[in-house]
Amino acid sequence: MAFEPVIPMSGYAGWRFLSRTADTQRALVAQAPQTQRETAAFRDRIGKVATAEALVADRTLLKVALGAFGLEADLDNRAFIRKVLESPSSDPKALANRLADKRYLEFARAFGFAEPGGPFTRRAGFADRIVAAYETRQFEIAVGDRDESMRLALSADRELAALAVRRGTPDALWFSVMGNPPLRQVFETALGLPKGFGALDIDRQLEVFRDKTERALGDGEIAQFADPAKRENLVRLFLLREESRSSALAAPGAAALALVRAIPRARGPLG
Repeated sequence: MAFEPVIPMSGYAGWRFLSRTADTQRALVAQAPQTQRETAAFRDRIGKVATAEALVADRTLLKVALGAFGLEADLDNRAFIRKVLESPSSDPKALANRLADKRYLEFARAFGFAEPGGPFTRRAGFADRIVAAYETRQFEIAVGDRDESMRLALSADRELAALAVRRGTPDALWFSVMGNPPLRQVFETALGLPKGFGALDIDRQLEVFRDKTERALGDGEIAQFADPAKRENLVRLFLLREESRSSALAAPGAAALALVRAIPRARGPLG
């Protein structure tokens, strides 16, 4: 039987419950029979994998590898994934560097098939790190099956905690956010950005993200999210806006009525 997360309510109240119980619920995902079979196989066989070709040829290993980076939708795109894994991070023309979604670059770097000293599959602790990431993502997927906004909130909290302490310039950290579709979605929703925002020039997008974040949270840089309270503030904004949007979609007439009531009535000749 598949794991079903406990989320007693939606919105920010549901998030508070989920964040309190996440460690316990995540452990239950790791104990699920299918997850245990997949992760045991990964630990047993990944050390023997020395090429991208060998990894994509083993469906179970590839499922865990992709799942650890949130790329599970590409499980059947083996030729594409092989090219990604064979992309040296030092080559700006390599496929992983040219893709807008920077999770592919992180994936290629982690396995290191095209990196100096690679592959990294035989390094001590490698299998444990990938398995832990996979189990975390499996929990988030299970949560998303119940409530997609909760999945995005969990992902944002995890991603920002790691990103905030990563080396890099302030602009580079922002570009990492902008190149991560789920994380970008959380920011766009929390900051109330319009649907066409992504069509703007990339430097203009950076400027808007930074300005809007400073207005909303008092700081425009990603480094602030090393503080759990700042991540909580962002998640709260995201969930409140998402709940408001969902309510408006569910009852457009009510939203229109509220807007009409907010407009003062024009006075006629007898008013």
